[in-house]
Amino acid sequence: MTEIPLTLTDAAAALRAGELTSAELVEESIARADALDDQLGVYLVRFDDDARARAAQADADFAAGIDRGPLQGIPIGVKDILAMAEGPTTAQSLILDPAWGEGKDAIVVERLKAAGAAITGKLTTMEFASAVPDPDKPFPLPRNPWDLDTWPGGSSSGTGAGVAAGLFLAGVGTDTGGSIRIPAIFCGVSGLMPTFGRVPNAGCVPLGYSLDHIGPLARSARDCGAFLGAIAGPDPRDPYAVDRGVDDYLAGPLDGSLAGLRVGVERINHLGVDPEEDPAVAATFEAAVARLGELGATVVEVTIPHYAEALVAAMITCVAESLAYHREDLRERAHDYHRSNRSMYPLGACFTGADYVQAQRVRRVAQRSLATVFADVDLIATPGATRVSPTYERMLTGGTMDVLAGVHTMYWDAVGNPALVVPMGFNGDGLPLSLQLAARPFEEALLVRAGDAYQQATDWHLRVPPLAAEVVAA
Repeated sequence: MTEIPLTLTDAAAALRAGELTSAELVEESIARADALDDQLGVYLVRFDDDARARAAQADADFAAGIDRGPLQGIPIGVKDILAMAEGPTTAQSLILDPAWGEGKDAIVVERLKAAGAAITGKLTTMEFASAVPDPDKPFPLPRNPWDLDTWPGGSSSGTGAGVAAGLFLAGVGTDTGGSIRIPAIFCGVSGLMPTFGRVPNAGCVPLGYSLDHIGPLARSARDCGAFLGAIAGPDPRDPYAVDRGVDDYLAGPLDGSLAGLRVGVERINHLGVDPEEDPAVAATFEAAVARLGELGATVVEVTIPHYAEALVAAMITCVAESLAYHREDLRERAHDYHRSNRSMYPLGACFTGADYVQAQRVRRVAQRSLATVFADVDLIATPGATRVSPTYERMLTGGTMDVLAGVHTMYWDAVGNPALVVPMGFNGDGLPLSLQLAARPFEEALLVRAGDAYQQATDWHLRVPPLAAEVVAA
């Protein structure tokens, strides 16, 4: 197999330098999918011929001096809850009407095509982007390339596993309680959840209307910034999209320095609270924090306000908004749902309208209190999770809440702030651990700068699962 750059931004530079072609990138992506996907379950459907055609167009555009931006000619996967004209959207469920989104592109997919990306296919997810897989349903069970007995995280499972294994250089994820960041954490790649409303959701099957975010997974923070620049910005077709211009997320300075930044480190709600915390997490996190200080940041202790209350408010919001979408199908076709969703979505009926309103009030209070913390710091650092990827045996018996225990992502969905996860090391079994950085609303460029500085000083994000490395070597 061809050795290609690990990162999207390196591949983009190589394309512009004439060192490789988009056609070569896409053929390598197809070859790796042929070799690995039977084991990994990344794809629900592949668009090999379409990706080849888009690669040929990208190469022709380069030859003609047409440059559509950093995604031009780059192999990219799309999570199968976004509509795409080339094939059906299933949301990995027997429930969704096959006509939903037929022949149409989600706004994000429109923008990826306009940016010249070579979309390789639709990627596995959890049913309707929630809960855990059901082995009794006719869909792939996605696997973690670091250990095939473990889950790659969800709900953007195929995106995380595919990036880690090199089946494409970046992919679309969605995040309602952590579904961009959890697979990035478990698969050892980078994932960026933008500010709520930064990226339009129209054309994406909803989970929680006021919690859903669309964003990138890629190998590096810099890659995530390049990707976000192509998909961000308002659109009149989406009432949740914020009327705010697109920033240059790679404007920098991407010089490896964090001088002048104040980073608040949050330990009290994250470390030492999970009875099953992996013993490698605390030391690995402290080493990552120390590295931020070495890069010039001033590191201070902070406490995230209303942490537990915001998590409860987000859970109430999610199940209530999910029930609003699924109520009729649950009445008529309950057994067609995956087992975990059959039990999760009806929980929305346990809460009253007053409960829902109160949950939104709690979210607003948390937002205002958090803003006072961000008055003193530029970023907040936490572990992404205090457990590593669970085995399938545990996940399928323990259920959704057991899987989410020790994962520290949902607070940021509740308040809507942007958050980035980047790899920070491995545990004793060789499974990835991640650092999470959060910023003020619409300060994704600062997250990219900080994540990039950390990744210039470390190489955790460049580690490749042995399974994928063996395929490339062969």
